[in-house]
Amino acid sequence: MEYTDFSEIKYFKECSALVEGMNFKLVDLKIVPSKTITKISAMIAGSEPDVNISVNDCAKVHRALLSRLQALLGTEDTSMELTSPGIEHNIKNAREFSIFTGRDVRVWDKTVTDWVSGKILSADNKSVTLETDNKEKRTVSYEDIAKAKFIYTKEEA
Repeated sequence: MEYTDFSEIKYFKECSALVEGMNFKLVDLKIVPSKTITKISAMIAGSEPDVNISVNDCAKVHRALLSRLQALLGTEDTSMELTSPGIEHNIKNAREFSIFTGRDVRVWDKTVTDWVSGKILSADNKSVTLETDNKEKRTVSYEDIAKAKFIYTKEEA
């Protein structure tokens, strides 16, 4: 799994500060300019691992974030989609592990060719440390992770 620092994503720092000020975390930001309109997609998460995002939360952040991005981009010719991770989110950037500290996830560990499940205890730019179901700590290097996703539990529904 690849680790891309958020500082490499244009306007992420400015937008992240705005979103965090609203008590959420910015998970992803993509800006794709085209001839007629700039398409923006963003994902937010709750500030705590067990906080669910409502439609009203998304609408509130959408209004503020769209205004900020239009000012940064210098255009109102934009279209923006804002989402939450969802209950079975696939982690695409290893940097997301630090955002979701406290969440239950499963990772496909290439060294054991099997899923390893647990709660995210910590994450840095090289690996993630999980607390497994039997309370053991397990550190998995990002280069050994083929894929990762949230573990869906009925309490989250």
